Amino acid sequence: MRWLRLLSLLLFIPLAACAMNGAAATYLVEVKGPYTLDTGDVVRVSVYGEPDMTRSYQVDDTGALALPLVGPVSVRGKTTQIAAAAITAALAQGYIREPSVAVEIESYRPFFIQGAVKNGGQFPYVYGMSVRAAISTAGGYSETAERNKAVVYRRQGNQMVKGTVSLDFPIYPGDTIVVGERWL
Repeated sequence: MRWLRLLSLLLFIPLAACAMNGAAATYLVEVKGPYTLDTGDVVRVSVYGEPDMTRSYQVDDTGALALPLVGPVSVRGKTTQIAAAAITAALAQGYIREPSVAVEIESYRPFFIQGAVKNGGQFPYVYGMSVRAAISTAGGYSETAERNKAVVYRRQGNQMVKGTVSLDFPIYPGDTIVVGERWL
């Protein structure tokens, strides 16, 4: 009889340890750093003294802006300040004498949400969004949703990374959020 108690105790200790760890952990997905441009972003390029070039441009599939006179200028992975410097350098190569360029984000690329939400899909990003706000944007949880964590997929450099995160984790444009289902 004693060995039966010992055996049941040994079986329940690992289960108890699993039940105690309810906090979502963050893996690999970085939160810090300046915002960098990518496909789908719309930027406002202002060229001082050149009203024909001052307008909105969308970052295309190759990660470039198609500008008049100079053609495509690569901006993928660059901040708005570095993109402005790249456009200035392109325009200075014989097109405009001493160009002055400013780049600002007009609209961010969308984020994506799927899984146990009422309306999954693509949604416009609003600066400062968290996983919780993204779930609200998608109409809230479905009946069987896991309600304390989600998985975020984010491109970092040339690779896609994923992390299990809490609901207050900040998301970025282009992120994909997957809300899992809970098992009763």
